[in-house]
Amino acid sequence: MIVKSFAKINLSLKITGNREDGYHYLEMVNLPVDLHDTIEISRLPNSYDSYVITDDPDLQQIDENLCHKALEAMRERYGFKENFDIRIQKNIPFAAGLGGGSSNAAAVMLAINWMLKLNAKPDDLAEIALKLGSDVPFFLAPRPAYLTGIGEDIHPIRIKKSYFCVIVKPDTGLSTKEVYQKCDAFPRQNIDIQNVVKGLEEGDDELIVNSMGNDLMPAAVSMLPEIEKIHKMLLADGFKIASMTGSGSTCFAISPDSRKCKEAAHKYEKLGYNTRFCRVFSK
Repeated sequence: MIVKSFAKINLSLKITGNREDGYHYLEMVNLPVDLHDTIEISRLPNSYDSYVITDDPDLQQIDENLCHKALEAMRERYGFKENFDIRIQKNIPFAAGLGGGSSNAAAVMLAINWMLKLNAKPDDLAEIALKLGSDVPFFLAPRPAYLTGIGEDIHPIRIKKSYFCVIVKPDTGLSTKEVYQKCDAFPRQNIDIQNVVKGLEEGDDELIVNSMGNDLMPAAVSMLPEIEKIHKMLLADGFKIASMTGSGSTCFAISPDSRKCKEAAHKYEKLGYNTRFCRVFSK
């Protein structure tokens, strides 16, 4: 079975509080994009183990661990004996705030459910996914959404316009854990998530621009100032809706103008950045 594992951008991310376990309460607007990894999963009928292989040697151990965790979490819940060969063709940049590893884990869960005809209930899959990581439940059914909690409470939203996206990542990635550890030392931004949602639903880009933000960005910029440089360049290029996604280090800009996004992607690629042009899913 061959499946696509999609990336996401956080159009906005607002920290609303701290939990005793170290996690933060969040409000977010997540938009899935058609940038994806490709995962091929095959049964190994005579094997005593499962294998995860990626075409990026630098990510082999990381992807292997997360996808193995997803496989074994499903095995623990549903008691199957089958083993699998899982091969990942990487295209989503790593340590970028795009959710690539979480998306891979969710894709493996869904593929196993389908291949073994487990008929798992969506709520049960969501429960398993949350144990793997706070981003994983979103990728079980990636669509534009307003999220609360630590990311597990997902409320789908409608987008009126069709947007395209340019993704720009510097060479250096950032650790999500380290960014969250530093973020409380910086003041919160003036972010109105409900108005971001309203702007998307009504096609009001000005409302989005005046309401959006990412409370993790000051901490990320303190660790990697190049993020601020890229963000300012995107704004200078005429993009109104531009920010950092997740905990970084990727910046993005979205626009209804596909040509503008393609030209920007070409420009930033020539400047040496890890750049992608993609489409935002509207539903």
